[in-house]
Amino acid sequence: MGHGSLQKAGKVRKQTPKVAAKERRSPIPRRGLRNKYVKRIVLGRYAGQPQSMGAKRRSR
Repeated sequence: MGHGSLQKAGKVRKQTPKVAAKERRSPIPRRGLRNKYVKRIVLGRYAGQPQSMGAKRRSR
C-alpha cells in the first residue's frame, strides 16, 4: 500500500553533499541565429518529424 514511512522522506537528498552551482552565461544571440540559419538553410534540416508542417512546407 505505502512506499515507506513519512519519517524517511527526503533521506537521500539530505545525505547528499551540497555542490556549488556553476556560473553559466547565456550564448550570444547572434551565434544562435547563425546556427539556425546554417542548420535550416544551408543543411536543409528542419525541426520535427518528416511528417511535420515545417518539413512539408520545405519539400514544396
